Amino acid sequence: MNPIESMKLENQICFAIYASSREITKLYRPLLQEIGLTYTQYVTMLALWEKDNVTVSELGNRLYLDSGTLTPLLKKLEAAGLVQRTRDKNDERSVLVTVTAEGEALREKAVDIPNQLVCKLDATPEEGIALLSQMHELLSRMKRYSAQADGEAE
Repeated sequence: MNPIESMKLENQICFAIYASSREITKLYRPLLQEIGLTYTQYVTMLALWEKDNVTVSELGNRLYLDSGTLTPLLKKLEAAGLVQRTRDKNDERSVLVTVTAEGEALREKAVDIPNQLVCKLDATPEEGIALLSQMHELLSRMKRYSAQADGEAE
C-alpha cells in the first residue's frame, strides 16, 4: 500500500477497531437496559461473576480500567445492591469487591445476552470463534509490545 493510501481513515486498523467497539456497544444497549446495566457495568459484572472477591486493582487490570473510571462505576453497582466493597483485613490499603446475592441473581437474567448479541451479528459460531481468537492474539501482541516499551523506558 502506498503512503497516501495508508493515510486514509478506512485503512486504519485502530479506527476499524474503535468503530466496531462503538457499534457493538450500541447493539448491547437495549439488551443491557432490560437488566439495568451499562456496557461497562456489564463487563465488570462478567469479570466478577467469573472471579469474585478481588481487589479493585486486580479488577481494574483485568478490565483495562483505571481507578478513576472503576471507582465511580463500583459505587453505582454498590448503590444498586449488586456488589459490596470492603477493606481487605490483611491489607487496609486494598479494597475487595464481592458480588451480593442480588448481583448473583442478576447473572441469571444476563445469561442469554451473549447469545442474543451473536444473533444480532448474523455470524456463524465458527466466525465468532475465529474473530475472538484473532482479537485475543492482537491484544497479546499489543501487551507484549507495551511491556517491551515500558522496559526500554526504565
